[in-house]
Amino acid sequence: MKEKIFSVYVIRSTETQKLYVGMATDIEKRLQQHNNGESDYTRPFIPWELIYSEYTGDTIQARKLEKYYKSTAGKNKLRKLKKL
Repeated sequence: MKEKIFSVYVIRSTETQKLYVGMATDIEKRLQQHNNGESDYTRPFIPWELIYSEYTGDTIQARKLEKYYKSTAGKNKLRKLKKL
């Protein structure tokens, strides 16, 4: 069985500027789920916009990168890349 290909994404609430980091195989579909209120954590901050995504490969790599972007060092890197 072939492993799914994942990407890590960062979305921002257009109302509160809150950031959310996640991973998915289909980022557009996942963003739609966030904006439809299908995630308890992001529902209060709708609407969301995609501000960054990065192809990672397998689940293990995606989890590591997701954890990194949730860290202070990762957030600082995102700020430099996207001037958040």
